[in-house]
Amino acid sequence: MLLQAQDLVYIVGWDIHSETRLVGESGRADDGLPDQLGPLLRALVQRRPALRINILVWDFVSFYTSEREWNSAAKFSADTDGRVRFHLDATLPFGSAQHQKIVCVDGSLAFVGGLDLTIRRWDTSDHRPDHALRCDPQGKPYLPFHDVQCMVDGDAAAQLFDLVEERWRAAGQQIDDRRPLKSLRWPANVPVEARHMPVGIARTEVVCPAGSTIREVERSLIAAIRSATSFVYIENQFTSATRIARELAEQMLRVPSLRVVVVTPKLHSSWLESQAMQNGRGAFIDCFSSAGVADRIRFVYPVSGNGDTEAAVMVHSKLMIVDDRILRVGSANLNNRSMGADSECDLMFEAASDEHREFIASVRRRLIAHFCGLDEQAVAQNDDRLFALLDDVSRAGATKALREVESSVLTNALATMVQPVADPERPLHLERAASRMWSTKTIIGMVSIAVALFGLAMAWSYTSLNGFADAGRMSTLLSAYSQSVWGPPFAIAAFVVGGLVVFPVLVLIAATAAALGPWLGFVTAMTGVSLSAFVLFAIGRALGRERLQRLLGRRTARIQERVVGKGILAVVVIRMIPIAPFSVVNVVAGASTLPLRDFLVGTLLGMTPGILAMAVLGAQIADLARHASWLNIVLLALAFLGWLAICAGAQFVATWLAGRR
Repeated sequence: MLLQAQDLVYIVGWDIHSETRLVGESGRADDGLPDQLGPLLRALVQRRPALRINILVWDFVSFYTSEREWNSAAKFSADTDGRVRFHLDATLPFGSAQHQKIVCVDGSLAFVGGLDLTIRRWDTSDHRPDHALRCDPQGKPYLPFHDVQCMVDGDAAAQLFDLVEERWRAAGQQIDDRRPLKSLRWPANVPVEARHMPVGIARTEVVCPAGSTIREVERSLIAAIRSATSFVYIENQFTSATRIARELAEQMLRVPSLRVVVVTPKLHSSWLESQAMQNGRGAFIDCFSSAGVADRIRFVYPVSGNGDTEAAVMVHSKLMIVDDRILRVGSANLNNRSMGADSECDLMFEAASDEHREFIASVRRRLIAHFCGLDEQAVAQNDDRLFALLDDVSRAGATKALREVESSVLTNALATMVQPVADPERPLHLERAASRMWSTKTIIGMVSIAVALFGLAMAWSYTSLNGFADAGRMSTLLSAYSQSVWGPPFAIAAFVVGGLVVFPVLVLIAATAAALGPWLGFVTAMTGVSLSAFVLFAIGRALGRERLQRLLGRRTARIQERVVGKGILAVVVIRMIPIAPFSVVNVVAGASTLPLRDFLVGTLLGMTPGILAMAVLGAQIADLARHASWLNIVLLALAFLGWLAICAGAQFVATWLAGRR
């Protein structure tokens, strides 16, 4: 489809990767163009000087950093004279994602479905358990992968083009003028399977001018379910929207002849998905048991085998067929967030003739057939006994089959906490989330942690523990290892342990310098301080970041803009003019929205002058304080301002780099 582009292409997705390979089973591109997405797009704009390509993907949360491509913008737009524009959409509310998957070409062709143009998506319809081409750019293989897309032209493509232009504008980008097209042909290698078929577009949209959420996906799903009379076929990655499950169960009660097959993954691919969605799937399945219709619905997952090797197929598609009359393909999962928290786009085709019905029936039969290693005719002949056919294929030990999903629920507290955040029914508006999550029990727990930290800090200064918080005593302890290779590691470990029990960090710095000497003491103390700060920052982030954001509500946005944006300087000032114990600052910083990079850089810059002075000057610092003169004060002030200037320069560089990204 991209090869047909003459004027303007929009690519809208949840993720994208420049090294995505666009090849068939041969593993080669047969048109002379690059087989990777990034180089291909650059080659297309070089081939057609009038062509422009706009890419809009979700500005993902930090949890997904390890899964995303670094510096995608440069890898797509380099050497294109601005004709390939790449933008991360950060306009969605907190807790929401840009989840639509659409490619539009010149307002005349559009490609919609569940597939992002990213890595770990390539496969053939055979879904062989092992395939040499099914690996990521690092050569790591992944499971067989199944998804469904559709391509449309005419009015449907024109409406989708308008939709993505609105998404582009909502993300703060300027709309390009369209040029008159000479001609645009349906790609010759793509068969036309249906003509003049009525099609509608269903959206979930949380970024809209009126400020309200568009919930067309949910409403149209419910309407389609309420019209079902004989058979519903579903493929979906996630099934956790219990409202949809209840609607389907109630329709099955109203229509005793209604049967349902739901094809879903055996397991979820990541830790977050397993924690958030497994409970949801269990609750979804339980709706049918509670309604007494579980015998008329099958939840199954596909497997593919080859000899002794068998692999579960990853089902990523979002498809529903109702009575061979309605065909739905798009980006929306059957989970809560697709109903009201994320941006979604589905196409709904409705049969207006016998020819259209036969097309939809053929799609359903082909999908079931390819999961079971059968042909379409075999499925058609067994339409009235489909459940029995699935059982026969599974029991026969065929190389491909649909097996029954086991309903299970995670009962641990972590899963219970993760699910509402990972699969919300609507955007996580911070004020509303604060009222839900900050229960009396939670507040007591967080206050107890804060009191404990400050209590420990006070104990080292004003109780009998004060005798241990003595630089001389600590120096004597460390001196026993000063001539050993274990001296620096022991001192570094003391910083980490000391941080956990809120031991005065200045005592550890002075003792380390005295025991190990000025230069080795300086390096050891800097390493210990950095490692201790990192550990406590990680603890704070694990315990409190989400709750702190929700507690602060809209104030969090202002903090991010005004303070976190200058995070390095903020940390430097706090380190150089300590207003709270070292350990407390680290935990609170972790519980904030401060980036780890800014925290570590600010800690290094802020702690360096003090550690260096204590290591090199030692006791001379006390003499300087006792015999202070105006000259000494002026020199110290100038040194302080000079160091702040260096820190401000570091902040400028960090902000500039963040802006480029």
